[in-house]
Amino acid sequence: MADDRKELKYEIIMNIGIVSEQPGGWKKEFNRISWNGGEPKYDLRDWAPEHARIGKGVTMTEKELRSLKKLIDLEVEYLDSEIL
Repeated sequence: MADDRKELKYEIIMNIGIVSEQPGGWKKEFNRISWNGGEPKYDLRDWAPEHARIGKGVTMTEKELRSLKKLIDLEVEYLDSEIL
């Protein structure tokens, strides 16, 4: 049975930041990435050291990023109100 999967190509356009790091060196990073030569998108996923391997993640457009920010802001506001 032939493997029809294409090689995944990516270019990290901008490393926005590291969200967390695991003891084995894997990092959850927030980046702008061009996948297979496409328009860059926002991307949150786990990466092995030196970007040698890619973990599962979420890729989103600017519109989706802005929608997510609104939801996160609402949740943080709720969490802050629970502390008081």
